[in-house]
Amino acid sequence: MNTWFKRNGTHLAIIGFFVIICFAYFSPVIQGKGPAQSDVLQAKAMQKEIMDYKAKDGKGPLWTNQMFGGMPAYQIWVQYPMNGATHVISLIKTVLPDPVDVVLIYLLGAYLLFSVLKVKPYLAAAGAIAFAFTSYNFIIIAAGHSNKAMAIAFFAPIIASVILSLRGKYWLGGSLFALFMALEIRSNHIQMTYYLFLALLIYIGIETYSAYKEGRLQAYGKGIGFLAMGAVLALMVNTSTLWTTYEYGLESNRGKSNLTATNKAEENSGLTKEYAYGWSQGVGESFTFLIPNLYGGASGIDALANPESETYKSLATLTGGDPTQAIQQLAGQIGLQQYWGGKPFTSGPYYFGAIVCFLFVFGLMIVRSRLKWWILGTSILFMFLSFGSNFPLISDLFFDYFPLYNKFRAVESIIAVVGLLVPLLAILAVKEAIEGTYDQKVLVKKLSIAAGITGGFSLLVAIMPTVFFSFTTSNHGLMIDALTQMLQNNRGEAMKIGNALIADRAGLARADAIRSFLFIAVAYALIWAYVTKKMNLSLAVILLGFAVLIDMWQVDRRYLNNANFANKVDLKNHFQPRDVDTFITADQDPNFRVLDLTISTFQDASASQFHKTIGGYHAAKLKRYQELIDHQFSKSINQDVLDMLNTKYLITQDQQNGSYKMQRNPTAAGNAWIVQSVQYAKDADEEMKAISSFDPKKEAIVDERYKSLIEEKKITSGGPNAMIKLESYHPDHLVYSYSAPSDVIAVFSEIYYDKGWNMYVDKVKKPYFRANYVLRAAQLEAGNHTVEFKFEPTSYYTGEKISLAGSLLLVAALGFAFYSDNKRKKTA
Repeated sequence: MNTWFKRNGTHLAIIGFFVIICFAYFSPVIQGKGPAQSDVLQAKAMQKEIMDYKAKDGKGPLWTNQMFGGMPAYQIWVQYPMNGATHVISLIKTVLPDPVDVVLIYLLGAYLLFSVLKVKPYLAAAGAIAFAFTSYNFIIIAAGHSNKAMAIAFFAPIIASVILSLRGKYWLGGSLFALFMALEIRSNHIQMTYYLFLALLIYIGIETYSAYKEGRLQAYGKGIGFLAMGAVLALMVNTSTLWTTYEYGLESNRGKSNLTATNKAEENSGLTKEYAYGWSQGVGESFTFLIPNLYGGASGIDALANPESETYKSLATLTGGDPTQAIQQLAGQIGLQQYWGGKPFTSGPYYFGAIVCFLFVFGLMIVRSRLKWWILGTSILFMFLSFGSNFPLISDLFFDYFPLYNKFRAVESIIAVVGLLVPLLAILAVKEAIEGTYDQKVLVKKLSIAAGITGGFSLLVAIMPTVFFSFTTSNHGLMIDALTQMLQNNRGEAMKIGNALIADRAGLARADAIRSFLFIAVAYALIWAYVTKKMNLSLAVILLGFAVLIDMWQVDRRYLNNANFANKVDLKNHFQPRDVDTFITADQDPNFRVLDLTISTFQDASASQFHKTIGGYHAAKLKRYQELIDHQFSKSINQDVLDMLNTKYLITQDQQNGSYKMQRNPTAAGNAWIVQSVQYAKDADEEMKAISSFDPKKEAIVDERYKSLIEEKKITSGGPNAMIKLESYHPDHLVYSYSAPSDVIAVFSEIYYDKGWNMYVDKVKKPYFRANYVLRAAQLEAGNHTVEFKFEPTSYYTGEKISLAGSLLLVAALGFAFYSDNKRKKTA
């Protein structure tokens, strides 16, 4: 044991240092505080019904009616107890507070990768810090994109596992690949996993060519075989997750459009380009990798509301006092802000670090490893893809022809992979300088060239920023026009404010350009001192690591700092009920819906904290429901559709005094009802048109494909004695009783989803069909009977059994791998 500690003492010390810097950065967690993340708060509102039933039943339901009338809970919160990766992630989150957990995985995963690449421990630690503290990795934590952050955290160990396997450590590499890929998939951010897959595909292609040229295809093939088996194991472990996600994805707004006449061709197979490219990286904006505030940083007015800013001074002269309120008003009315890129808004730039960018350029000149070409080629391709609408040539090719690429939005997020690759080459450059065979003079020359390129550019921006960048948005002229009109046609004053805004943006860029230049100078001096034998290696590397940490830490604190934390009690009670909410929740009816018009109804989940709503927020809602929103609620609210969705209450706000009002909808159709007639529609377009104006209590609009499920000769309106009512409610299990003197057609105010919902009449499974575009309906036989709807998705329950088998096999593979590796070391 003492020998083991001596052999691994340095690694343990570095891990201890990682833990210290995580808790130092997130010191509020020591005080019991938690991150106040907007997306997480929204997610908690989405999960309200799920968590309530989990607390009551011990198991969360697989369906929730809390948003969009009802939807599967797969992409909100679902337990997967047979998935071994679930328990690993749960253990991490139990032991470590949020967000220390994910940042520590950033660090440890990257440290493993650098160690596999035989980088010296202190340098590997510097590389781990460089990746972990990349600004995007912290910005998504601040926003609450927890799944995305966790998925990114497993990038590095997955790559490390691939390298191990291809280097001949088949069992160790293959089993670790299975483990980390299982964790990656379980993190449940398929977009990030997809981007990693693209990068690995390129890497495997380069390695395959190299193995062929060097005549080692047999050994290489064995490594690929173990990786393939690891991939199968990872898929098995996550079968329930993947199967339900895939199945739901086909029915979500990532799937095929149902409306053929009114949608563009590209909508039939995925997202529209306009939607997918909504957040595209600006070509020039990529220089923020080196100079963080080159494009103004995050959307907002913090820098402009500073009394030292030119905008502040200009408006202070105009208003004769504190212009902060005027700046806020102009931000809302004409888009006055410090960020001047082309994105709708941004939480901050992609900053890789001045030192890292300098060393990356250095690496391009001196690294001899094949990894350099993989890193360079992948980075260039991914940058082109991130440009989206700003450079559609390559992006469009992938969007139109590459499998599944058109299922993802915010194409700029592919830069998350580049955020790992750039530090990887930067550290390999220092490794090459330390261990390579380059002559001292050659190293100094190449080091000086790299510093000249990165430091020189930074210095030029610092000296004359407006020569290279305009610091104006594409609609700057329109903003000046609007400002002129607001100032009673005083264009001179409007231009003055516009020029002040440009000066402030240029000032932000200048300050950060000077900052980047200084960090590059420090890194250059340290490496030069080592190369010229004026400083020993350990000291130079340790100081370099601290310089990287200071550089990244300072920028990250702009976007994630102590102000992002709050008391956990306050977070738990973030959404406070209003009087109208309290009144509505007092209604004893177990199942009705609410339309809250005081919020962005279909982009805000806050109402779900208190009610089952027809609105909400989710990036992957059911496609049919999205189409219902687009055609029945976007321009005006269709009362007939509100009624069929059993919208019992509407919440509005008085525009004069801001008070909230509650209005009861007297025509809400209820939980279920018997209709007098059926009107058939030949397709989705006709069905949508029909529900634009109809009486949902009297007729049902049904697609012709379901004609075989209706025996028209048997059905009647049932007469005045026919009735149906909801007897008991559970998100996964609805029970109705009905009485009818003859066969009838009943419509249920529940969202149609045939990938799991089964209908039973007196415990016997019976068919049902879709009506009114999104609802369930069925022909019910005469008599007094009980109808039950149960959510029993095969994809989940069968998938869980496969996940259990995969988890057991993974544990066995890991045990054998570590036993074999340990045995090999003892005999070596």
